Amino acid sequence: MISNKILSKTAKSILTLGIKNHHRTFISVNNNNNNFNRENEFKKFQNRFGPFPEFVKIVEVGPRDGLQNEKIIVPTADKIDLINKLSQTGLSVVEATSFVSPKWVPQMADNKEVLKGIEKVSGVSYPCLTPNIQGFRAALDAGAKEIALFAAASESFSKKNINATIEESLARYKDVCDAAKENGIKVRGYVSCVLGCPYENNVPISKVVYVSKKLYEYGCYEISLGDTIGIGTPGATHKLLQAMSQAIPMNAIAVHFHDTYGQALANILTSLQFGISTVDSSVSGLGGCPYAKGATGNVATEDVLYMMKDLGINCNVDMDKLMDVSLWISKKLNRSPSSKVSLALSHKAANSISNSTDSTTTTTTTTKNKTSSEIPINCNTNINKMASEKEKQHIFISSNNQSTLVF
Repeated sequence: MISNKILSKTAKSILTLGIKNHHRTFISVNNNNNNFNRENEFKKFQNRFGPFPEFVKIVEVGPRDGLQNEKIIVPTADKIDLINKLSQTGLSVVEATSFVSPKWVPQMADNKEVLKGIEKVSGVSYPCLTPNIQGFRAALDAGAKEIALFAAASESFSKKNINATIEESLARYKDVCDAAKENGIKVRGYVSCVLGCPYENNVPISKVVYVSKKLYEYGCYEISLGDTIGIGTPGATHKLLQAMSQAIPMNAIAVHFHDTYGQALANILTSLQFGISTVDSSVSGLGGCPYAKGATGNVATEDVLYMMKDLGINCNVDMDKLMDVSLWISKKLNRSPSSKVSLALSHKAANSISNSTDSTTTTTTTTKNKTSSEIPINCNTNINKMASEKEKQHIFISSNNQSTLVF
C-alpha cells in the first residue's frame, strides 16, 4: 500500500510543477509579443478595484460548520484529532465547536469535551459558536477565549435557524457581547444568507448592511458575510461589498462562501479585489447547513490555498500538511474529498506512481538476463523503504472516472 505521506509529497510536487508550467506559458507568450508585459497586465487586473492583500487569514470552519451537518455522529476523539491536526498546518484560526442545543444540532452535543480535550497551540484561536447567553456561559465554563455569534439577513431563515426574528436575535446578541466584554472574550459575528435565502430567495442588501452594522456596533471585531446556500455570483458579491464598504471598515469584513453552484472561488477573487483579507473555508470542502437544504459544503481550504499561491498571496498554511488532514478526515467520514485540488492532485499522484511502477515492472521483465548493475531501480522498492508501516494507510485512486477510497 502506498503511504499517505508519499502521496502528499508527490501531489505537492505536481502542485509546484503545475504553477511553474502556468507561469512558463505566460512567459512564452510574453517572449513572442514585446508589447505584452505580464507583470503590468497582472497589476492592471488586481488594481481594477484595489491591490490584492499580501496576506490572507484563513478561518478554518471544518470542525464546526463542516461536521455539524453529518448524519452520523462523529466520535469526540476524532473531532479532537481533527482540530489538533489542523492546528499543526499553520492555520491561525480553527473554529472548534458550537454551544447550541443538542436537540437541534446533536453533532455538537460533545462541545465541552471537544473544547477541553484539544491541545491548544500558541498563536491559534479556537472560537466557538454561541446562539444566546446560555450558550455563552457554557462556552466560558469550558474555557473558550473567543466566541462567534450568528445572525441572519433573512427573517424566515432566522426563525428556522434560531427560532427568533432578526430583531429578537440582535437583542440577544447585544447581551452576549456585553457579557463577553466583561469577561475579556473576543466576539466574531456571522451574517447568514447575505446573497440569497432558501425560503425567501432574494435578500435585500440593505438588510445585510443593517444586521452587519449592528453586530459591529455591539463589539464584534469582524463580520463574516455568509453565502449560506452558495447561490452568489461575482456580480452579486461586487454589489454587496460596494454597499458594505460604506458601512463597515473593509479590514473588519470576512467572506464565507459555500460552493453549491461552483462560484465560491470566483466570489473570493472578487472579494480580494475589494481588499478583503479574511476568508472562511473548510478542509476537504466539508459543510452544509441543517436549515438550508441543498446547501453544499464550504469552499475547500485546499482550493483557496491553490488559488492564493498563484496570486502571490501568503496564507502561512502548509498545503502538504493540509492535504494530509483532508485525506484523513475523508477516510474517517468514508467519502472522497469535496476539494477539487485534493482530488486532482491525488489522482495525478496515484497515476504518476502507478505509471512509474508499471514501467519498472515491464523493464525488469525484459532485462532478466542482464547483470545486476544494468537492472533499473525499482521505484516501488524505494517508496516502501521511505514509508513506515504506520504511514501506509490509504490513497485515492481513479477507476472508471469514479473517485474511490482504498484503505
